[in-house]
Amino acid sequence: MAESRNKIDRRRVLIGKTISNVVAKAPWAWPLIKRPVGRFFNGIAPGWDERTGAGSVDHLSPLAAALTRVPSSPERVLDVGCGTGAGTFFLAREYPTARIRGLDLSEAMIAEANRKIGLDPEARIAFRVGDASKLPYPDQNFDLVAQINMPVFFSEIDRVLRPGGHVAITSTSGPSTPFYTPHDLIEKRLTRLGITTVATDTEGNGDWYLGRKEPSK
Repeated sequence: MAESRNKIDRRRVLIGKTISNVVAKAPWAWPLIKRPVGRFFNGIAPGWDERTGAGSVDHLSPLAAALTRVPSSPERVLDVGCGTGAGTFFLAREYPTARIRGLDLSEAMIAEANRKIGLDPEARIAFRVGDASKLPYPDQNFDLVAQINMPVFFSEIDRVLRPGGHVAITSTSGPSTPFYTPHDLIEKRLTRLGITTVATDTEGNGDWYLGRKEPSK
C-alpha cells in the first residue's frame, strides 16, 4: 500500500513539474492542458484542506517569511491559484485594511473557498473562477501578487502588478512540490520584465521568492 502511494505521489510530482515547465517555457501550450488540469482539481476539491494540510503552519510558513520582506502594507492583493482560500485568508489577516482577491481555475475549489467567506465580516475578500494565464483584472491593479504551489505565468503577474509592487512565489515542499518552478528560472524571466529580486530563501520544508517591480521613471 505504501509503495503504491509513493508511486502515485512521484507521478503527481512529475506531472506537476512538467506542467510548471510548460507554463514557464512554452506558455502558448497552456490552453491545450488547462481543461484536464481544471477537471483534476474539481475532482479532488472536497476534503482538500484535510488531505493536504492547507492553512497549516507548514503550508503557510514560506509565504509568511516572504511577506516579512515587503516594506509596506499593500492596498490590493491577489492570490493566484488560491484553491480553497487558505493563503487568501492568511493574506487578509496579515493586511487587515487591504482588499484581497483569490482566483483559481477550479470551480469546485472556489466553491470550497466561498463556503469560508463568513470568516470575512467586512467583505474584504472575494473569490472568482479564472485562468491565471489571462487574469480577469485591469493592468497595474495590485500592490502584491502572491501564489502558493502554482505554475508561474510571468507576463500576467507583470501586467497586473503596479510599479513598486511585490510578487511572492512560494512552495511548501521546495523542489519536491508538484507545481514547482526553480528560482533561477523565476529570477531570469521576471528580471526581463523589470521585476528585480528582493530575496529568496528556504523556510521549513519549503522555499520562497520575493520580487519588486521597478517604479515607473
